[in-house]
Amino acid sequence: MRDAYHEELDSIGDGLVDMARLVGSAIGRATTAILDADLKLAESVIAADEKVDDLQRDLEGRAIALLARQQPVATDLRIVVTSLRMSADLERSGDLAQHVAKLARLRFPNSAVPQDLHATILEMGQLAQRLMAKAAEVIITKDVDLALQLEQDDDAMDLLHRTLFQHLMDDRWKHGIETAVDVTLLGRYYERFADHAVSVAKRVVYLVTGEHADEISQQGDVEGA
Repeated sequence: MRDAYHEELDSIGDGLVDMARLVGSAIGRATTAILDADLKLAESVIAADEKVDDLQRDLEGRAIALLARQQPVATDLRIVVTSLRMSADLERSGDLAQHVAKLARLRFPNSAVPQDLHATILEMGQLAQRLMAKAAEVIITKDVDLALQLEQDDDAMDLLHRTLFQHLMDDRWKHGIETAVDVTLLGRYYERFADHAVSVAKRVVYLVTGEHADEISQQGDVEGA
């Protein structure tokens, strides 16, 4: 009975990895769709979000059933509760990828991104995909050091986000208000996607150590002072 119980716990972890990989792929494909004004690709990203939602509902149902049947305590309880929170982060990440794809569809046959910002948006999309891939690896390996690195990696996304705003506030901006709104939204979508990847990694830290990632980072700062 206990073996079946722990297999179910493991399967919840596998479901989280599947979700992370799906939303990582989605943000990469959505980025291509919006830069290339690829309507077919945008539609595929929008449709594929249903699979992420299905996985999230399935994982949530299994986790709640485990809580009801097994009444886990200590580490096992932490696994179930933290998994529920991670699945919510990943589901929202999928929604953000879908938002990028919907914007691509809205502006088709034109691109929502001016040519002079293509490189920045491409970099944001690639970074978002890498962050989520690293979050998936953290779920698999339970590597606390790797998890803590994600917050540092996220600094690069914040810098790219600021770069977008510098372009928007520049007196030489010539692309109009509608495009400015589109670019503002895109920047927010990528920033939030990265935040969710970091949140997943932080939850793994709590899962493994019972401590919050911020507390561990503060301890490290004190010891290094």
